[in-house]
Amino acid sequence: MRRLKKILKIIIPVLGLLFLAFCMFIYSLTPEYEGEKDLKNLSNQVDVYYDNYGIPHIYGATEKDAIRALGYVHAQDRLWQMELLRRIGPGELSEIFGKDLVETDKLFLSLGIDDYSKETVANLDPNSDYVKLAEAYLDGVNQFQEEGPTPVEFYLTGVDKRPFTLKDIHNTIGYMAFSFAMAHKTDPLLSTIKSKLGSAYLKDLSITTEPSSTLIENYDPLKDTLQLNLASKLASTFKNLPIPLFEGSNSWVLSPQKTKNKAVILANDPHIGFSQPTVWYEAHLSTPTYKKYGYHLAGVPFPLLAHNRQLAYGLTMFENDDVDFYYEETNPKDTTQYKTENGWRKYNYKHKIIKVKGEDDVKFTVKSTRHGAVLNGIATSVTEEKPVAISWIFTQVENKLLSALYGMSHSESMGTFKRHLRDLHAPGLNIMYGDAEGNVAWWATAKLYKMSDSTNTKLILNGTNGIQERGEFLDFSENPHAENPPWEFVYSANNQPDTINGRFFPGYYLPENRAKRIEQLLRPKNDWDKASVSKMITDVTSAVDPTIVTNMAKNIDISKLDINAIKLLDQLTNWDGSATVNSVESSLYQRWVFYMLKNTLKDELGEELFNQLLTTHFHKRLIAPMVSNSSSIWWDNVTTTKVETSDDIFQLSLTDALLSLKNQFGENTEAWTWGKIHTLEHEHPIGKVKTLRKYFNVGPFPVNGTKEVINNMGFTYSEDSIYKVTSGPSTRRVIDFSDIENSISILPTGQSGSPFSSHYNDQAQMYLNGEFRKMMMNKEEIIATKKSLLVFKPHARVE
Repeated sequence: MRRLKKILKIIIPVLGLLFLAFCMFIYSLTPEYEGEKDLKNLSNQVDVYYDNYGIPHIYGATEKDAIRALGYVHAQDRLWQMELLRRIGPGELSEIFGKDLVETDKLFLSLGIDDYSKETVANLDPNSDYVKLAEAYLDGVNQFQEEGPTPVEFYLTGVDKRPFTLKDIHNTIGYMAFSFAMAHKTDPLLSTIKSKLGSAYLKDLSITTEPSSTLIENYDPLKDTLQLNLASKLASTFKNLPIPLFEGSNSWVLSPQKTKNKAVILANDPHIGFSQPTVWYEAHLSTPTYKKYGYHLAGVPFPLLAHNRQLAYGLTMFENDDVDFYYEETNPKDTTQYKTENGWRKYNYKHKIIKVKGEDDVKFTVKSTRHGAVLNGIATSVTEEKPVAISWIFTQVENKLLSALYGMSHSESMGTFKRHLRDLHAPGLNIMYGDAEGNVAWWATAKLYKMSDSTNTKLILNGTNGIQERGEFLDFSENPHAENPPWEFVYSANNQPDTINGRFFPGYYLPENRAKRIEQLLRPKNDWDKASVSKMITDVTSAVDPTIVTNMAKNIDISKLDINAIKLLDQLTNWDGSATVNSVESSLYQRWVFYMLKNTLKDELGEELFNQLLTTHFHKRLIAPMVSNSSSIWWDNVTTTKVETSDDIFQLSLTDALLSLKNQFGENTEAWTWGKIHTLEHEHPIGKVKTLRKYFNVGPFPVNGTKEVINNMGFTYSEDSIYKVTSGPSTRRVIDFSDIENSISILPTGQSGSPFSSHYNDQAQMYLNGEFRKMMMNKEEIIATKKSLLVFKPHARVE
């Protein structure tokens, strides 16, 4: 016993010291939000006031000083996120996460983002203002990386730090551009369906570009006119990404005639895959020559969303088609050549190396045609003999994106702002605009091109004869747009734009659900204010789903249902389409739709193609048209001798849905609430490790909303009993020019990416509740209410 006591006397203090050391280590990793720091190359002191949510309000004598400080504070909150984003384009994720990411790295290397970034940087003018500011931002990032505490993720993964460069900025922008593109999921899938089933089966899938009731109306006051393996492999490639994809968005801008206080109001909520940390980093910069409250991507110096006292802008995804696939033909007599309309041409070859954690380097060769990289051999399951090349506009046009973002953020009028938009060649964006002068506008920014009318760009094209090549690019003035239209508002919900000069532009537009609801709410009301707009941006009611229910329910044989099922069906047919956490109707509706899709499509497509279809935008477009089309070729189950009708499928699918919910929740139908099925968890890449999940992930939470309502909480249909939300509003912003200092926003979790920061998840519950916080711009208020002050002083020079 005495010996044990002696041992304990030694062990307990040692354990105490180890625990104290651990606590000190954890504390050392926390971002520093107060105190004084020397910052290299600073000309004057910069004051950074942090508000109660960790938003930095940066005041400097010059813009270079302020943006250098931005780089430092951005890095101390988001360095790990910066590291991941810059690694995607050059194919460097396997170096962190191992062999599971090799095919993802191969694809991104083949796309040529890194080569394109190198070329872009080599051609930059080092004396241009935007380059100098970008380098100042990088100086701040790199000084933090050299001197600040290393984020815990670097320790857990063993990643070595290296300086950030201009190429890294362009690689991050390149990843953003490709993550918007939907063709990589859609074109190979549709080509496979056509090849496997025939053209008749494409007819009812709503893939064509044609008029709908919610076209985004153009208005120009000057004119006054209104293959299975490939598909599945590309899908799985992006599934492994530790960074979210950009997916959709809502925005509307109201003219003074539509608002209570006779000033413009802009609302915007870009829809992006949920992650932890959240995508956007908020920062307010103020100098004598530049003042902006902006939302930044990790590692990008200029904001993509921003406002000041003069103007505000936001974005949604245009969803235009800027990626095409081409079948090529190799010369049987010389495999180094491929066929063109002008004869045989040499393939281009580039040798690449991927570093893989814990494994030998992977060496491979990218073979390219005039269209782009040949994917055979890149995605290992692409086994077709015929080469398939991917053609992406992003890498085929001079890159002026960083200059454009700089120009947009430095504009002080609608005219100067618009001039910079023509340089946003990809990804396709709807830029939403409003200002203190009462102007409202939207512009579709992209390099749009002419194509022969007989060419369907949603299928893999013939690359050998020159007939299906892209034609000339249109001038930016011909892009869809509306400036101060007579209907007094502009909006976008990724729905299809109206024609320009009689031509519809091919794209991967979302169904009219959100657009219809936005119009339904906006048109009759002319006294909008900040409170009513903020309520609208969290709206969870579908303008389309009740009609879908009516079409599916009208011929249901209730004699085949028990009394509880009849009551539920009656509830559902009287449902207003609202998806709240307590809604039983939402649970039954979504389960019914899933089984309708499964029982309609899976017999023809098979398991793999059906699951792939559910990851695309166009499966959402086909639901409403299909349930109203009783003559669709898809209704018959090809595996049975009977010829099924739509009513047969609706009846079977309702039975399947009811049984599924009963098995999940029991007989008590009141327990079948949406919040038990529909949950949101903000996943950190490290949180995929089960033992670390609770320390890095935020959630899960039951969450209001559903796919294709204004509060768009997207999920993928599956046999799983829980629908895990994967994408939704990455921020909600309401900018009111009648009270600009009290404009409001929210982030899904928090401002900081450090798990040890108090701002890691301090907005998560507010976000779920549909609440907002102020985006402060008044310096006196910021100082009076600050949580802390971080002062950057010019780096002391040693004589």
